Formats: sequence, C-alpha cells, structure tokens
Amino acid sequence: MRVVVLSDTHAPRRWKSCPERVAEHLRTADVILHAGDVCTPDVLDELAAFAPVYAVVGNNDGPEVAEWGSGVPEVLETTLAGVRVAMVHDSGQATGRMARMRRRFPNADLVVFGHSHIPLTQTEDGVRIFNPGSPTDRRRQPHGTIGIVVLQRGRVKDASIVPVT
Repeated sequence: MRVVVLSDTHAPRRWKSCPERVAEHLRTADVILHAGDVCTPDVLDELAAFAPVYAVVGNNDGPEVAEWGSGVPEVLETTLAGVRVAMVHDSGQATGRMARMRRRFPNADLVVFGHSHIPLTQTEDGVRIFNPGSPTDRRRQPHGTIGIVVLQRGRVKDASIVPVT
C-alpha cells in the first residue's frame, strides 16, 4: 500500500490548489493521510479525488474541517495493510518525543504527526514516528516536503521524505 502523507497545507494562504509536484505523487496513492492544519475542507475534497483520505484536526482547523466527511477527529487510530497507524497533529516538543508517542500510542507501529513543519522519520524499538513537513509552508526548511510510506504485510517497508519545491 502506497500512502502519501501531508501536513500543514494551510489553505488558502499557502495552498491555493494542489501543487503539481504534490499531485504527481497523489496520482499513485492508495491512501492519503493529512496530519492537520488543512484550514479549509476544500483541500480534503481535492485530496479525496485522488484516494481515500484520513485526516486529523490541527490547531488552525475550525469546525468546518472537523465536520468534513464523516468527521475529522483530533486523534486517529486505524489499521492500514496490517500496520497499526496513529495520527495526531502536535506531538509536542522534540525532547522525549519518541518515548512520549510510544506511551500515548502503545499499540501503534507508525505514528504520524505534523505541526512543526520539520520533516522527520525515526524508528526505535519497532515504532516509527513520521512528520512529512509541509508542502507549502516550509518555514526554515530548505524545501517544501511530503511523505511517502510503503506498507506491506503488516510492516512499514519504507518511509521517505520527498521534496516538492
């Protein structure tokens, strides 16, 4: 299963419409995860035209995002291709993050988050934490980024950060 992971699109200020370099990856997605700060639900509609979307509410998302589809929660836990996935917008400060996420989501194989706009993929004791960064609001990062995660037979086969600007 090919999963495209986004966060912090910040529409309409940063995301006017899906950037072509992002759309290239979305066209081959089996599933899309958005880790919050969508800001307008039309982004989720746009993403859903490519593949099923799972999203969580970020600190800049209002009720209209939370009400999208059958509801966008603050925390999501699901299973994709046999991999237990947890998603939250803000994972807290960098110090102690891995231990904190393992405590918060003890059954997760993959924990996806956003908020910092800083891409990260880190694995410890069989748990991967993953922040795709932002495709449209790179802040002090050299590139806007998304994440590509490949899930196969109950495991994270690959997880990479992909520059899109």
